[in-house]
Amino acid sequence: MNKFYGTGIAMVTPFQTDGKIDYEGLEKLINHLIAGGVEYLVSLGTTGESATLSSEERKQVFAFTSKIVKGRVALVAGIGGNNTAEVIETIKHFDINGYDAILSASPNYTKPTQEGIYQHYKAIAEATPLPVILYNVPSRTGSNINADTVTRLAKDFKNIIGIKEASGNFDQINQIMRDKPESFLVISGDDPVTLPMIALGAVGVISVVGNALPRKTSNLTRLCLAGDFKAAQQPHSALIDFTRLMFVEGSPAGVKTALKHLNICGDTVRLSLVQVSSNTAQRIIQETDKLV
Repeated sequence: MNKFYGTGIAMVTPFQTDGKIDYEGLEKLINHLIAGGVEYLVSLGTTGESATLSSEERKQVFAFTSKIVKGRVALVAGIGGNNTAEVIETIKHFDINGYDAILSASPNYTKPTQEGIYQHYKAIAEATPLPVILYNVPSRTGSNINADTVTRLAKDFKNIIGIKEASGNFDQINQIMRDKPESFLVISGDDPVTLPMIALGAVGVISVVGNALPRKTSNLTRLCLAGDFKAAQQPHSALIDFTRLMFVEGSPAGVKTALKHLNICGDTVRLSLVQVSSNTAQRIIQETDKLV
């Protein structure tokens, strides 16, 4: 699974001002990211506003993304939800052509027990022909995949190959690193902690910031993976303010503002998300200009 070492990008979904999907913008974004040297792309994760797309729109975005990528980098599909049966049906009808794995967030809102989370992922693992990357993001889902559950899933299912870990809980991360199978991949799900997570043994990041700054993000990740943390401190520090601004008024509104300034795609988001305030937008533009 070396294709998932390095920098993955949780891609935004560009929209036109009327809210329709902007496929021209999506093509520009894909080419921008590949030219920026990233190792893989994630289509329709949380950053892609997948919750606001219809099932038909998701099919179209998945197919279009695969067509444009053309195997140039690895490709991951975000397929998750809190209705396990519906997730499995989606997987069964998913055209896997061009895709290398599925990223599936822990069920949101319902706050399942650890056994419920285990059984949810067990059902997914048994239904998909593709490898599965778990996604733990308690700030969005309302529940945490405990370290014991992560290692249990990793040991019980060979096609559960890794986790995008975004809990921010380093005690938990330490436990996962200690107890996981050697081949199981831990991937940073938080841009600000990519450096320390790789220092603990993570194999890279699935980044939001990298939508706008793929070259800087991937260069930082490579320095960390090479063990040159002293050299990595400078680019890590340079991205702190920019990264904070990406999330100060919600994601992906922040990074879409930067992408609009870079003439990659527009900054339209779908409700219940809204665009960042003019003050934050100006700060994002100023910080972007410092880094490009």
